[in-house]
Amino acid sequence: MSTAEASLHLVPIYGTRPEAIKVAPIVAAAARHPAIVCSPVVTGQHREIVDQVNELFGMRPVTDLDVFTHGVGLETTTARVLERVTPVLRRLAPDVVLVQGDTTSAFAAALAAFYLSIPVVHLEAGLRTSSLASPFPEEGNRRLLTQIASLHLAPTAGNRANLLRSGIPEDDIVVTGNTVIDALVGTVAARVPLADPHLAPIEDLTGPLILVTAHRRESWGEPMRRSARAVATVARRRPDALVVLPMHPNPTVRAVLEPELAGIPNVVLTEPLGYSDLANVLARSTLVVTDSGGLQEEAPALGKPVLVLRENTERPEAVAAGTARLVGTDEAGIVAAIEELLDDAEVYGAMANAFNPYGDGHAAERAIAAIVERFGHTDAAASAS
Repeated sequence: MSTAEASLHLVPIYGTRPEAIKVAPIVAAAARHPAIVCSPVVTGQHREIVDQVNELFGMRPVTDLDVFTHGVGLETTTARVLERVTPVLRRLAPDVVLVQGDTTSAFAAALAAFYLSIPVVHLEAGLRTSSLASPFPEEGNRRLLTQIASLHLAPTAGNRANLLRSGIPEDDIVVTGNTVIDALVGTVAARVPLADPHLAPIEDLTGPLILVTAHRRESWGEPMRRSARAVATVARRRPDALVVLPMHPNPTVRAVLEPELAGIPNVVLTEPLGYSDLANVLARSTLVVTDSGGLQEEAPALGKPVLVLRENTERPEAVAAGTARLVGTDEAGIVAAIEELLDDAEVYGAMANAFNPYGDGHAAERAIAAIVERFGHTDAAASAS
């Protein structure tokens, strides 16, 4: 369908792998809608790993802004996105722009749309921590995004309450669930074999499998080093366990993790895993140790306890439900938390069987319905019925 024939032209803009994973169900749901043309735009912030997600989910961006260069600052990324997305939006002339989450490219793309008087939909709206500096710069980005978005798609009722406290009108907020659950459920159900050869030891594993990720900017340096040492301690004490740690491409992160963990026989350090591999490792894991926001949402959907390597989280629903626990970056505390889950079946069962607060796998359908209701023309709404 051409934009001339459509009643609603939607442009999702994304740049990192977490954004791509969470936008993919939106693009798929939009493609199924009879009155929407969807023109995805990728910023190029995470080149190779976003390309993997695009291929997995069949997303075909109409434009690549190619903004990323190693070593540039946040201000440069912001400026490049603004400069490069503005002429693209003028050319595409969408009815609405959708951005996801709290990345610098999401904020900059939304700002460009705002400057052009194009309505902005914020997917995964209303997440908050108590500190503007943690996570950095994400907490600032999402607070700023709240001020310029026209429609706020909140994953949970708690996120909705945050938005109401920020002064957002009730009619501008829709609780959808989180689209990452849509993506995860479909990917695990596909039962695609593991592609990365470094994951071969999982196939014959009889002991526990511990999935670890670490990359947060506010943990760079000594906090991340303490976390890595804790994981190394557990691995050495538990030779029957296997630790899988997909490393973030950032060289600052690798410079901390590799010296502490490389060479331990039951620690597998990999390049960033394709999403299908990551989802399947998660499905087979015993527990997750992470500072990632996405894994705090995904793991509970599969009944996996999550130990969060942070002092606070913008996803308190998982902590309140009992599926996640904040353990910070104290070495001894991390070791104790991991070993408690491995040794105490009652504690493990309480976390593994807790309620998943992040949705039922139909968030994208609710999101598209809300977008059409808010921005679609009369014939779009009629086509949907």
